[in-house]
Amino acid sequence: MPDPIFAHPRLAQVYDTFDGPRDDLAAYVAIADELNARRVVDLGCGTGSLSLLLARTGRHVIALDPARASLDVARAKPHAEEVTWVEGTSAVIPADANADLVVMTGNAAQAVVEDQEWTALLHDVYRSLVPGGCFTFETRRPERRPWDAWATAGEPVTANIPGLGVVEQRRQLIKVDLPLVSFRLTYRFLNEDTTHSSDSTLRFRGQEELTASLMATGFTVRDVREAPDRPGRELVFLAHRPRD
Repeated sequence: MPDPIFAHPRLAQVYDTFDGPRDDLAAYVAIADELNARRVVDLGCGTGSLSLLLARTGRHVIALDPARASLDVARAKPHAEEVTWVEGTSAVIPADANADLVVMTGNAAQAVVEDQEWTALLHDVYRSLVPGGCFTFETRRPERRPWDAWATAGEPVTANIPGLGVVEQRRQLIKVDLPLVSFRLTYRFLNEDTTHSSDSTLRFRGQEELTASLMATGFTVRDVREAPDRPGRELVFLAHRPRD
């Protein structure tokens, strides 16, 4: 089940505002250019920001997410008809995807917390790629301990959202039981005097663990890069399905 931040209709409406400028997305469009990828699967697409950017470059884009509310937000955006939207996990990537590139942005890979789920996802991605195709995703470096900052988040963040009015967001660290870290986001809709919360748990896998899991699936890890928008804090993996 997706977290309420993605699956609750009201929270999905405010996600883009609080997520802020997606400075990370240009790097993924650049990777698609670098690989000359014409068919792309955006796995865990959320509200579709990257999917729409890729589609506007003339690529064939399949965008998947298990949260219907997030997909509803994506489908309401300009040029949404240029993307094929699919509700579900990696298990429902179309059999004829024949992707040159599969992407997971926004640290979506960390939301897959169980080992068996991660293994199944890797196999699903592998089968959806053409030989020579690439799987790229980002993940936070566990050695940087980003949860320490979450524990001292300070004052709430507020935004005035058209049609909804002023909304307040608070972040609370719930539990650190490495490799798992849990936190809560609470949103107060001031005009309505209503509150909605969303609890999330992330899995922090190190570079060696991720590399081993990719190789066990059959991938070749060609490159591990710094995330250009968060240097030193995140890694971007580029893993290829070998050519036959």
